[in-house]
Amino acid sequence: MTRKKLIFNAKKTDEFLKRYLNKQKQTNLLKAMRYGTLSGGKKIRSSIIINTGKIFNLNLNKLLNVCGAVECIHSYSLIHDDLPCMDNDKIRRGKLATHVKYGESTAVLAGNSLLTLAFEMIADKKYNISKNSKVELIKELALCSGHTGIAGGQQLDLSYEKKKKSFKQIIHMQKKKTGKLFNFCCFAAGSIANKSNKQKKSLSNLGEDIGLLFQLADDFIDVKGSKKLAGKPIKKDKKKGKSTLINLLGYKRAYNYANKLKNSILRKLKKHGNRAKDLNDTVEFILQRKF
Repeated sequence: MTRKKLIFNAKKTDEFLKRYLNKQKQTNLLKAMRYGTLSGGKKIRSSIIINTGKIFNLNLNKLLNVCGAVECIHSYSLIHDDLPCMDNDKIRRGKLATHVKYGESTAVLAGNSLLTLAFEMIADKKYNISKNSKVELIKELALCSGHTGIAGGQQLDLSYEKKKKSFKQIIHMQKKKTGKLFNFCCFAAGSIANKSNKQKKSLSNLGEDIGLLFQLADDFIDVKGSKKLAGKPIKKDKKKGKSTLINLLGYKRAYNYANKLKNSILRKLKKHGNRAKDLNDTVEFILQRKF
């Protein structure tokens, strides 16, 4: 059932993204933007937004602009991460990476354009949420995307290669690199639902933990996964000397830590009862996934 719901959420998000991109003025970058955003992917971040929204009985239409914005940010980060000056990956989601298909300069500019398009989606005058929520979402998304979030996490990831880093340093890096955007996903639902600052902070922390769990699952797939299922090369973390919990602690101890983290997240969701069922299921899926 979880897979069906994930597919449904991904379909709704992709439909929104296609509509939004089709309304954009035609430019030379638009093809690469579409390619980087709509070439498959689980859209798991959108599912986190939608499922957190269900806790507060939010209508799907209140969330789709945020889903689209988050997927644009995520896609921009992947396009840039794959570049030769960074991770130098040539395959993404089972297809050629954007820079391989369209060239490096086009990939950089398409990524930049997706980054800015995300904020356009939230600011859109047709997006029917309060102005206060829009301002709050734009600010929080900026914090989670820039040097205090994704970009800063990627810089740490690159600088940690072939170096011995502590448990605390690795967790901090992975929370920035992956956790911060998940942080925003849960926060966004709380903001749109007009929850208190204390509740929104709690949701942010929850999302960051979910994001860390997602990154740990990615690391497990890199070690024991299938290239065909993952849609990208595997066993590359060790070759590149990446700082991961697996390389620090070993696979078994790292997995035990991830399982404890998953159970901690599920305990925190218990207070929401059946309204959190879909979010519970998604958290379970994250650690079990093979792709």
